[in-house]
Amino acid sequence: MTHPAHIRIPATYMRGGTSKGVFFKLDDLPQSARQPGPARDALLLRVIGSPDPYGKQIDGMGGATSSTSKTVILDASTRPGHDVDYLFGQVSIDSAFIDWSGNCGNLSAAVGSFAISNGLVAAERIPRNGIATVRIWQANIAKTIIAHVPITDGDVQETGDFELDGVTFPAAEVQLEFMDPAAEEEGGGGSMFPTGNLVDDLEVPGIGTFKATLINAGIPTIFLNAADIGYTGTELQDAINSDPQALARFETIRAHGALRMGLIKDLSEAATRQHTPKVAFVACPAAYTASSGKAVGAQDTDLLVRALSMGKLHHAMMGTAAVAIGTAAAIPGTLVNLAAGGGERQSVRFGHPSGTLRVGAQAERVGSDWTVIKAIMSRSARVLMEGWVRVPS
Repeated sequence: MTHPAHIRIPATYMRGGTSKGVFFKLDDLPQSARQPGPARDALLLRVIGSPDPYGKQIDGMGGATSSTSKTVILDASTRPGHDVDYLFGQVSIDSAFIDWSGNCGNLSAAVGSFAISNGLVAAERIPRNGIATVRIWQANIAKTIIAHVPITDGDVQETGDFELDGVTFPAAEVQLEFMDPAAEEEGGGGSMFPTGNLVDDLEVPGIGTFKATLINAGIPTIFLNAADIGYTGTELQDAINSDPQALARFETIRAHGALRMGLIKDLSEAATRQHTPKVAFVACPAAYTASSGKAVGAQDTDLLVRALSMGKLHHAMMGTAAVAIGTAAAIPGTLVNLAAGGGERQSVRFGHPSGTLRVGAQAERVGSDWTVIKAIMSRSARVLMEGWVRVPS
């Protein structure tokens, strides 16, 4: 009996923000995986080690959490005004499924660095020393991201003293601008608020009716008041992830929110759209101890936010959800804005399970609607390993 040999594919394992993923150049993938479809999904599932009924991804590159079960495909862009096309795949851990419906804001911080180091950005656009501006086309959501990447002696600078809660070691700061982050291709006829309301009454049969801000910005997100669902906003992962009933309740809320936002047509579709929308809950500032043991005082934040990703409470905050938080905070009357004290603001510092994060957004009213020009936040990124991944052919 003969067995197939492994194939080797050039790849880079990178941290971006508080996430990790396997990065590929499109042209390095096998021919059958250079376009969307079952062959690409099967390859990337095997790279990450999914589906794994044990939930550990031992036989792959995944880290058995939503933050570490990710893939990225990059290619030089032919789109005017852009340097690189960026496609993100959120890989399910225990099922044979990759969700291509949204972006990863954390890994967005690593896209510019990878693109520069792998020849996807024209040499004349990279200074010898200074900041390289990389114009990224986010193909999942058809939006532009601008990454400001530090360069020293012609190479990407990864070391520095920028500290990001949720990441153990300091690194160089990468500033990201998410341009026009309100989703247009989703439900609601292109509106940032698909129901037309800043706050809705979201009815979830068998659970209750909750005040909710349903927003398409950065990533479709359902914001709830922590107190309405029995929480304080100071919870860490174990408080929710160790409670199967709570997780099931959040998933039911998420499914009904997705239906209300027009992202799905039937509740059953939520199971095949795990990456979006996100569900998050907010509260006014309060003191708590972060997962690292760091004390966060009530005076250190404008509000508290906890968010779920792929069915579990996130250990820090998804980058795209941070964009949604910053956008909603900038618009008076949303639940996020009210938790932060109300009024107009261009930035907000929020508390998450690992610490705090500041995000800014420029919002303006156009007639009866709101628009956001861009959202801004800082992240860091670093190459962890580069070489080849090996998968059975």
